[in-house]
Amino acid sequence: MAMSDRFLPLAHAPERATSETALTRLLLIVLAALFLVAVLFLPLVTVFIEAFRKGAGVFLESFAEPDTQAAIRLTLLVAAIAVPLNAIIGIAAAWAIAKFEFKGKNLLLTMIDLPFSISPVISGLVYVLLFGAHGWLGPWLSANGIEIIFAVPGIVLATVLVTFPFVARELIPLMQAQGTAEEEAALTLGASGWYTFFRVTLPNVKWALLYGVLLCNARAMGEFGAVSVVSGHIRRLTNTMPLHVEILYNEYNFVAAFAVASLLAGLALLTLIAKSLLEWRFAGELAAGRRH
Repeated sequence: MAMSDRFLPLAHAPERATSETALTRLLLIVLAALFLVAVLFLPLVTVFIEAFRKGAGVFLESFAEPDTQAAIRLTLLVAAIAVPLNAIIGIAAAWAIAKFEFKGKNLLLTMIDLPFSISPVISGLVYVLLFGAHGWLGPWLSANGIEIIFAVPGIVLATVLVTFPFVARELIPLMQAQGTAEEEAALTLGASGWYTFFRVTLPNVKWALLYGVLLCNARAMGEFGAVSVVSGHIRRLTNTMPLHVEILYNEYNFVAAFAVASLLAGLALLTLIAKSLLEWRFAGELAAGRRH
């Protein structure tokens, strides 16, 4: 028996192990579809049904309330600060991890993933312990008239902490896969470090960066736990849209609550569409790169 014949069954073993019957594939697809309909599609549809239950006029009137308008403005303000800040820090962290070797690299990677592993409520409590009235820095901040907890700065800090990993984690694997050959070639040709970054590194990761920013923005606008701890729930001052939805629901103002919730649900749908488009475009560029 030839050596190739002896190992022929082993070569085909993975194919047999991963080949299911048509009935099995159908059952798996149906099970996944039913699960998504039950836990995702039906709740999402319910939000829009409840929001328009009393007609479009009442739906639109819900956004004329000063409290609702203040919550929308604050949510947009927090996202406008937190997302660009996380984009800048995420790019710097990804660039350092993917392009350089240094002591503490694994520790930095662990710290980036830390917000994924701890509860958002704990993230908010951290800032209360630091900047609260009875926190470590609370007395000094109070003596100097600086407000962080129960104010916009605290909401921004909590949002930045919770959403920080999204940009960095999208960029790090791509930058590591690309290596440093192009940057080294640019530097060899006389390009400066900043020129290399803006003309070589950044264009190579632009779609992954947009993808990370998109996810970061969606999470920033929908964050509840960490923001709830540091906000104080002050009407027209520290209530974001998720917090305002809770207040409206607890006041039995269901139509207004679901109207505001429909904005967040609409954001989720737009995020899903944009995510699919970016994945399609990003996958196309990767395929083109492999062909070349």
